[in-house]
Amino acid sequence: MRTVLQSADISRALTRIAHEILESNKGAEKLVVLGIPTRGVALADRVAQTISSISGTTVASGALDVTMYRDDLDRHPTRAPAPTSIPESGINGVTVVLVDDVLYSGRTIRAALDALGDIGRPRAVRLATLIDRGHRELPIRPDFVGKNLPSASHERINVHVLEYDGEDAVTIEEIGD
Repeated sequence: MRTVLQSADISRALTRIAHEILESNKGAEKLVVLGIPTRGVALADRVAQTISSISGTTVASGALDVTMYRDDLDRHPTRAPAPTSIPESGINGVTVVLVDDVLYSGRTIRAALDALGDIGRPRAVRLATLIDRGHRELPIRPDFVGKNLPSASHERINVHVLEYDGEDAVTIEEIGD
């Protein structure tokens, strides 16, 4: 296993993403940041806090569980649903930035779009990911990327965040067949 990003690298990437979101949205108004459990929620909270501190405007954040919207439950039946928490103001008519830790096949994001459609009708949906590793199976492209990290399909990218793992780091490890 090798470490490819350390705490300072992750912090820098999330700060850059926050600035890019602000620029793209032309400010922090009508903006909601939703993380995809598990680690995407912690990253979304950090991005929302950074945007709030830069802009001086409070940006709502929450969590969007996509478990029951996935098309691979037959291959991964042990997924436990996580709570979905949408800000009280809802998502209708606002720009929603979905945040995930690693973008791989695109299937999680497809599920997230389906889940969002059941909750409300955002004005726009943007995607931010800490790691884009390629290997897309669906035509999904992130708007904001912390680091492009091309990797082989026999490798696993692990994102560790302080809130869940006690440290911030991104590692790559070989996995068996």
